Amino acid sequence: MRFPTACPHCTREIQAEFTDSHIHDLTCPHCGGRSCVFVRKQKFELLFDLGTRALMDGYAREAVASFAAALERFFEFYVKAHALEGAAVRGGDFGAAQATLDRTWRHVASQSERQLGMMTLAYFLREGREPDFMDGKSLGSDFRNRVIHRGYLPTHAEVEAYAARVFSLIDRLLTELGPSAAHAELLQELTFAAHLETLPDDVTAVFEEHPGMFRARRFGGEGPVSAPRTPGEKKALGPAPSLNDGQKFQQALRERGQLLRAFKGEKTLP
Repeated sequence: MRFPTACPHCTREIQAEFTDSHIHDLTCPHCGGRSCVFVRKQKFELLFDLGTRALMDGYAREAVASFAAALERFFEFYVKAHALEGAAVRGGDFGAAQATLDRTWRHVASQSERQLGMMTLAYFLREGREPDFMDGKSLGSDFRNRVIHRGYLPTHAEVEAYAARVFSLIDRLLTELGPSAAHAELLQELTFAAHLETLPDDVTAVFEEHPGMFRARRFGGEGPVSAPRTPGEKKALGPAPSLNDGQKFQQALRERGQLLRAFKGEKTLP
C-alpha cells in the first residue's frame, strides 16, 4: 500500500510504500532532496486499514487475510503491553525488560497457537478473568481457515461480518488497555530513535501520524464534535443504545473510511 507524503525540501507530493519497519528512506524525484519518514502507526492498525481498503475496493478474499493478520498482531501488541506494564510496576529497567521480552517472543513468533496461549494467559493475569473471546466462533477461526487455507471465495457480506467481529474485539481490548498501550507503543519509538541516530546530516527526518480505523478512535476526532447536552436533554434522550459488532464497524467505516480514501489521494464522497 502506497501513501502520499510531502517532500520537506520542495513541499511537492511524493509517493512512498509502507515498509514493515514503518521507516521510509526517500529521495524526492522532483528536487533530489533526501528525507526519512517515520510513520507512527502500529502494525495491527496498518493491517486492519489494508483490509478495510481491500473491502471497500471489492477485494473480499484479500481483505480476510489482512483482517486475520491484524488480529494476530494485535494479540502480540497486547501481550507486550502487559509484559512491559508489569516491568514498569516492578520498577524494572525498560531496556532489560524489552530484551527479555524479545527473547521470549522468539519462542512463539512462528507458531500462532502458542501466541494465542500467551494472549490467553496475559489477559487472565491482567484482568483476573477468563477471556471470553478465545473460542473459534468469537475469533472467526473457521471462516478464516476456509478462506485462507481452503480457497473459499467469500461474499462481501461474509467478509464484512468477519471484519466487524475483529474490529469490535480489538476496539474493546484497546479500551481495556487504556494508557497501558503506551508501553508497547514505546517500542516503536525506540526503534525510530535508533534509526534517527544513523541518519546523515543531509537527510531530513519527518514524523507522521496517519488516519485509520483505530488511530482516529484513540487519538481524537476527525470531524465536528456535537455540543454537550444539558442534563435535561440527556434525561429526555435516555441512555445511548448499545451497538452490536456490525453496527460498531459500520459506524467506524462511515466516520473514518473516507479518511483512508482521502489519504490515498482519492476524492472523498460528499
